Amino acid sequence: MTDLIANIIPEKIPQHIAIIMDGNGRWANERGENRLFGHSEGVESVRSSIKTAKELGIKFLTLYAFSTENWSRPQDEIDGLMDLLVASIMKEAPELMENGVRILMIGDIEGLPENCAKSLKNLIIETQDNTSLTLILALNYSAKWELKMAIKSIAHAVNNGTLTTNEITDDLVSKHLSTKGIPDPELLIRTSGERRISNFLLWQIAYAELYFTDTHWPDFRRNDLISAVIEYQNRERRFGKLSIQLEAKK
Repeated sequence: MTDLIANIIPEKIPQHIAIIMDGNGRWANERGENRLFGHSEGVESVRSSIKTAKELGIKFLTLYAFSTENWSRPQDEIDGLMDLLVASIMKEAPELMENGVRILMIGDIEGLPENCAKSLKNLIIETQDNTSLTLILALNYSAKWELKMAIKSIAHAVNNGTLTTNEITDDLVSKHLSTKGIPDPELLIRTSGERRISNFLLWQIAYAELYFTDTHWPDFRRNDLISAVIEYQNRERRFGKLSIQLEAKK
């Protein structure tokens, strides 16, 4: 397979990429396996994406690993996913440290099983000084939950007199989200053919480029991520302006 990295424009690398990792179950079903087998195989795609993002110089990579809606799935799948997450954290921790990867989490960590939450908290602390790449795991996360919590926090500040409604700006709202201090994604990737956002980073992806691929997550590898970045680099990002205005700035 031809390596696509020669087609990358180094000056136009997105700072932050977010990925909805979809298709583990469908990939497994197509092979006559159970869904957990697909989730297990998807771990290699996570590993590949981290390595490729670091190689390209991407500074932030967010992976949508488990939504608040996923609790409605069969209990054996949920239990298996949580066990897989803990096992993966323990197995990957040394390599993450070696490669300078910092781990953050967005979502309700206290709503996760105790052993899972404890492993995550330990990994976050262990990797907090790493600077090569920040890997953000969206776990027990939904954008509606995040926005609801931000609204409550802002409303509380207004009620106790430490904030006025005139001081509520886009920047202030961003500072009340779980992604505070993290730049908004410039590129959102979703695998497995679905064309929807599924309650993910609704505020933060207001100006993100959306990239959908039919590739199931367990098959998503280095060239797939590079292809998404190349597509991103070939788009014109206007942010409400006209093309002629962008040309005038060059």
